[in-house]
Amino acid sequence: MRLPSGSGRGLSALTAVALALGLAGCGGDDAPAATPTVSASASATAGGSPDARVQFAGLAALAMDRRYAALYSFTGGDGVARNVVATVANDGTWRVDIANGALGGAADVSIVHNANGVYQCMLSMTGAPVTPACVHVTAKGEKVPSQFDPKVQRLFRQWLPVFTDRNSALAVSAVQPLAGASGSCYSVDSITASLDAPVDVGVYCYSTDGLLTAARVGFGVLKLVRQVAAPATVQFPGPEVGGEAMGMGGADPAAVPSVATSGG
Repeated sequence: MRLPSGSGRGLSALTAVALALGLAGCGGDDAPAATPTVSASASATAGGSPDARVQFAGLAALAMDRRYAALYSFTGGDGVARNVVATVANDGTWRVDIANGALGGAADVSIVHNANGVYQCMLSMTGAPVTPACVHVTAKGEKVPSQFDPKVQRLFRQWLPVFTDRNSALAVSAVQPLAGASGSCYSVDSITASLDAPVDVGVYCYSTDGLLTAARVGFGVLKLVRQVAAPATVQFPGPEVGGEAMGMGGADPAAVPSVATSGG
C-alpha cells in the first residue's frame, strides 16, 4: 500500500473516529480492565444444549438487524490492551477500526464493508506520518484473505449467518457471563471434523436486543465499553488506492520510510 504523506500518528486517527461517533471520554486511550475469564462453573456441557442453541440463534438474528456504533476494549494474545470501534450503519454498511491491528502492532487498521466489497484501510502508523487510505481486498460477503486479516472484525458480522442457522455444525451451551460483561453468554464450539471450523470457537455474549457485549476467542478477548446510535452510513477513512493491503506481521523497517513519504 502506497500512501501520501500526512499528519496521522499513533492512535490519533482512531481517537478521531471515537470523537466523531460520540464515544470519546468513556474509555478513550486508557487501558481497559483486566482480561475477562470464565469461572470454573461456566464450563460448557459436552455436546451443547438444544435450548441454548435456539436462544443463541435468536440473539444472533437480533444482532444481524442491530445498528450501532460502539467502543470496545480488546486484549490479544500478546497481552496488550487496545481500543476497537465497531460501526454498523443504518444502510447496512459496516466498519471495524482496530488500534495497532496490523504490521505487528505498528499500524492502526480498519476493515470496511459496503456494496462494492471489503476494504482494508490504514489509519495511522507508529512513528510515521501517513494519510489514511484503503485497498479493496475481497468481494462483498467474502472473507478477508488471511494475510490481510486482523480477525477482530469477524466477531461483529462474519459469523452471524452461521450462528442463526440452526443446522450449522455447532455445539452451543449457556455459560456464566464473562467477568465485567453484561447480557447472556454462550460457549460455541464446532462439531465438524474439518480443520476449517465454520466460526471462531469461544464464548460470545449478547444483550437482549442483540448487541455484542463481549467475546473470548483464540486470538483475544473483547469487551464493550460504550455504544451510541448508528450513523446513516459508514465512511472510508481515506481514498481508495492501488497496491497491496497491509500484512499482519511486523513491518519491514526498510519499507516504513517509503510508506511515510510516498506521494510527497
